[in-house]
Amino acid sequence: MSGYANLFIGIAGMIGAGKSTLATRLGEHLKIDVYYEPVEDNEYLADFYRDTPRYAFATQIYLLNRRFQQHQEIIWRGRSAVQDRTIYEDSIFAKMLARKGIMEERDYRNYATLFHNMSNFMCKPNVIVYLDVSPERSMQRIQERSRGVESGISLEYLQGLHEGYEEFVRDVSRVIPVIRVDYDRFRTVEEMAEVISQEYLNHNFLREATRFDPTR
Repeated sequence: MSGYANLFIGIAGMIGAGKSTLATRLGEHLKIDVYYEPVEDNEYLADFYRDTPRYAFATQIYLLNRRFQQHQEIIWRGRSAVQDRTIYEDSIFAKMLARKGIMEERDYRNYATLFHNMSNFMCKPNVIVYLDVSPERSMQRIQERSRGVESGISLEYLQGLHEGYEEFVRDVSRVIPVIRVDYDRFRTVEEMAEVISQEYLNHNFLREATRFDPTR
């Protein structure tokens, strides 16, 4: 797998699924660049969890902007890379917030239009690795890592996200190769990397097609 030129791997999954850990170890194992989700320096995140309706739109725009910057840097550098959470996943959060009436419909329309326009400048990952984690397991991991800003996350919120992720995986797999992985099945990240490599080489994907806009 490391012999592929300009290989772009996206790591997708729920909050606490283990994306950052896998991205780090895949980067080491495959000797490729790693791009992490902007969490530590996210100036909106604490406000978002404190007052979600007020900061939902601003937070989603901030994340979309940062993720697009990462996405373009991966393309411009022209080197193999793994990205901790794909740009497409931001739409899962935005769509869920709109469906629950937390984000105003006009704000979501604005977000969706912006995403659609930006998508014209995106290059799809070669493959997305989806870490399949239940809402209950996600909650357990959030509690274990004890990030202060995440203390207000509810199981109901995670259940809504999980539904969104299942919809996302079904739709994106028509366009981008997807490998669904149960993280708890593997003893080491190296073992997982080898499985991902073989799945990629053998084209064991859910489905393949040509284009994807998650806001549609």
